[in-house]
This record gives sequence, C-alpha cells and structure tokens, in this order.
Amino acid sequence: MADNDNESFGTKLLNALATMGAAFLARKVLMVIWTKATGKEPPTNPEDPKVALAEALGWSVLVGTTIGAVRVLATRAVSRKTVSSADAGPASAADR
Repeated sequence: MADNDNESFGTKLLNALATMGAAFLARKVLMVIWTKATGKEPPTNPEDPKVALAEALGWSVLVGTTIGAVRVLATRAVSRKTVSSADAGPASAADR
C-alpha cells in the first residue's frame, strides 16, 4: 500500500516539474517569436491602459492557449512514461 502512495506522490511531483518546465520554456519561445513578428517586446502587463487592446488580447490569447496545450502535452508525456515503466515493473517471482 505504501508503494502506491509513493508512486502517486512521485508521479504528481514529476507531473508538476514537467508542466512548470514546459510552460516556462514555451513562454520564453513565445516571447522570442512575438518580438520577431511584431518588432517589439510582448506586453508585461496586458491590463495596462497604455497597451493597445489588440496587442493585449493577442498576447493573452497566444500565451493562454499555448501554455494550456503545452501543459497537457507534458502531463501526457509523463503519464505515458510512468505507465510504460510501471508495466515493465520489477521482475515477478516466476521470472527469477
């Protein structure tokens, strides 16, 4: 029973680390793409009235959808790895 709890915690921790890392990397990549496409830095505060509405909405939609998709993909990748390693599992008594 304790093994299942540890696996569950380990899987949750691995999922959290993978999603945070993937989201961080995706945001950095988006910032570079935005800068190259528009010629200026992405808005640091889209709520600022000095930022054009179209620019604020564009950045928010781009970041929101991309980060959401990347988090799902990262979580699925970790789940696929943990399930495949769990399927391989330790050798059974019959294999020894």
